[in-house]
Amino acid sequence: MKVFVSGCYDMLHSGHVAFFKEAATYGDLYVGIGSDRTIEKLKGRKTINSEQERLYMVKSIRYVTDAWINSGSGILDFVDELRRLKPDRYVVNEDGHSPAKADLCSELGIEYIVLKRTPEAGLPTRSTTALRGGTGCQLPYRLDIAGTWIDQPQLSKIRPGWAITISLEPIVEYNERSGMSTSTRNAAKQLWPYQLPLEKPEKLAELLFRYENEPGRTIISGAQDAIGICVPGLVRHYYNGVYWPEQIERVDDEAILSWLEDHIYLVTLWPRPDGTDLLCNTDITPQKISALTAAADRCWTAIMERNLADFGQAVTDSFNAQTAMFPNMVNDKILSVIEQYKPDVLGWKLAGAGGGGYLALIADKPVSNAMKIKIRRWME
Repeated sequence: MKVFVSGCYDMLHSGHVAFFKEAATYGDLYVGIGSDRTIEKLKGRKTINSEQERLYMVKSIRYVTDAWINSGSGILDFVDELRRLKPDRYVVNEDGHSPAKADLCSELGIEYIVLKRTPEAGLPTRSTTALRGGTGCQLPYRLDIAGTWIDQPQLSKIRPGWAITISLEPIVEYNERSGMSTSTRNAAKQLWPYQLPLEKPEKLAELLFRYENEPGRTIISGAQDAIGICVPGLVRHYYNGVYWPEQIERVDDEAILSWLEDHIYLVTLWPRPDGTDLLCNTDITPQKISALTAAADRCWTAIMERNLADFGQAVTDSFNAQTAMFPNMVNDKILSVIEQYKPDVLGWKLAGAGGGGYLALIADKPVSNAMKIKIRRWME
């Protein structure tokens, strides 16, 4: 019985070894390792250890039968190797799950197994992201919840309204071009390479917005990205015909933030394909903008009241209003994944402008093979 696993395995740690140990209980273990080129494109950073160092270390682990550097790119960089190996099983942990991987295994007749992230007895839970915390970038990410696209004046000058975002702790190193505001976060790295300064968050957000959108830039990155990164907690911002919001409101209530963390889950799809044009085939009308702003208003009320059913419906309605105006946010492949989760969740949307990235789900109970989030708190 042959078993295949794939990953970066940068800064090899006990969590990796525990994963290999458990995966090897299913058969002889073969490991496909992401190349330096692939990781830099997916994560927007260089590896700590080179691909040859990582290959040497993985091959040295006694649970591993053989290992190699994958020849492809992206989250399915192992396709050619998988076809050649013809394993019986492909094993991932919850953080590594993606519907694209499950679909590929179904196509090739390979059993797809998702493991819980379980440390070896007596050892702490480890992740490369956490281990990089002392030396790597600790800037937050942004997850948009409802109303976004209203930060573009072409919409808000017709119908003003609120956008709702939350600022996320970097407990996961989210992929580039995946709707988590990684492009604005990369601009922030040029100002603050490791972490945000201890200054007023709204001031930092405005500084980042102006820095990213330097004079002469033809496509303006919306302010919701900078605000979502720099302003902690749950935030809504009101746009009325200009790029910077008239008003910013922040919620730091622990009961509300914990409630959101208990009911928002993320599923990894795939980075937005190169050449995706989200501004093509748009259909922006006053009625559709009104649907977007109304959904954001209902979403905010539902969160304040902690009404889960209304929250899920408002998130979905906001997403539907977005895709009605910007149809290139979705495609048949994305819609197919959404259909898989619909029976078990209360709401859904794509992170950011869509085209791929992460699928955000609103649910009353844990979603199988999905990631939880950690909202950044305000520290006085």
